[in-house]
Amino acid sequence: METAGSVAGTRSTWTPPSARGRARAPSLLRCRALAMEQPPSVRTVAIPFSDLKERGKDLSGKIEEGLGPNGLGIISISDVPDFPALRRTLLRLAPRVANLPEDVKRQLEDPDSRYNFGWSHGKEILEPGKLDTFKGSYYANPILDVPTTDDVLVSRYPSYCRPNIWPADHLPELEIAFKALGKLMLEVGLMLAHHCDLYVMQHGVEPHDGESLEQTVSHSRCHKGRLLYYLPRQFSTLKEGGSVSSWCGWHTDYGSLTGLTCGLFMRNSVEIPCPDSTAGLYIRTRDNQVVKVTFGEDELAYQIGETTELLSRGRLCATPHCVQAPSSENASNVERSTFAMFMQPDWNETLKFPSEISYHQELIPPNGALTFGEYSERLVNKYYQGKT
Repeated sequence: METAGSVAGTRSTWTPPSARGRARAPSLLRCRALAMEQPPSVRTVAIPFSDLKERGKDLSGKIEEGLGPNGLGIISISDVPDFPALRRTLLRLAPRVANLPEDVKRQLEDPDSRYNFGWSHGKEILEPGKLDTFKGSYYANPILDVPTTDDVLVSRYPSYCRPNIWPADHLPELEIAFKALGKLMLEVGLMLAHHCDLYVMQHGVEPHDGESLEQTVSHSRCHKGRLLYYLPRQFSTLKEGGSVSSWCGWHTDYGSLTGLTCGLFMRNSVEIPCPDSTAGLYIRTRDNQVVKVTFGEDELAYQIGETTELLSRGRLCATPHCVQAPSSENASNVERSTFAMFMQPDWNETLKFPSEISYHQELIPPNGALTFGEYSERLVNKYYQGKT
């Protein structure tokens, strides 16, 4: 999922491993066929929390199946203590944030961070020429309210370095619930990162400049949580040719790991089961197939970001994904909430872009190196309104 040093811009297709280094675009006929046919549903590879917390346990088989070159770039963790209650508490607050008075929401916006702190709605462009108006977001760093007091850094990297904004007078419980879930997702993510490092090293890739994925994430001040609220949509307006990106456009996360909760659906403030089996998360696979991905509502999922694919030299793979809105006749006035925790390198972490993995080449300098802050700010310039 998505933004401020967390969600990258659109890549319309995956280039299969055998075709890396040469451009490949799908035919128009292929794209139309994908839109018209119902993609198959695939269950995530799941790891029990009891196994994940054992640092010496060999999980390389599941890591490769879920996150490796032929995986979907997503894996889920089951039976995480306290997660189900923390998820429900926070997700039920999302519509309350979206329904705050307009003047209050304006006070919670932060244009100087390109709307990457506080409330954001209709500011993001994911698919060319199309503002993403179907969801609202609330952004904050669940770990550090003030990542730095250095004014130079605040000015240079506003998407990460500006302070959190909380609706203390109107919805004080949001800060408590947001931080509790975000911290838990970081803790579990660090456990997963440890096992990812073991898997990558088994394949002969040593940690970049001495920094493993676990170390990179644990040392960072750049983590960002995003509470997402997908607005209710009338069934009569859902005439988009069967598009699987009707609630959130295609994009690829550019951080290290993205923690993701299963969506919570409500109608008139009452929690309901998902009203449409076609609604939910879709991923484009390495061989350019679109599949619907499912995991249990009490499971915590993690997706690989582009930065991790770069540092692992392609052993761990990021995949483009989107969200489809429910469009059945009983889906009118249904709202969806979810939460993403973007775990990413510190703004001063240097990234070296290997020639065999080509991301956003127009943004990369001749020496093939940028700090994560420089890389992500260039992407924010590319995909958000306001600054270019």
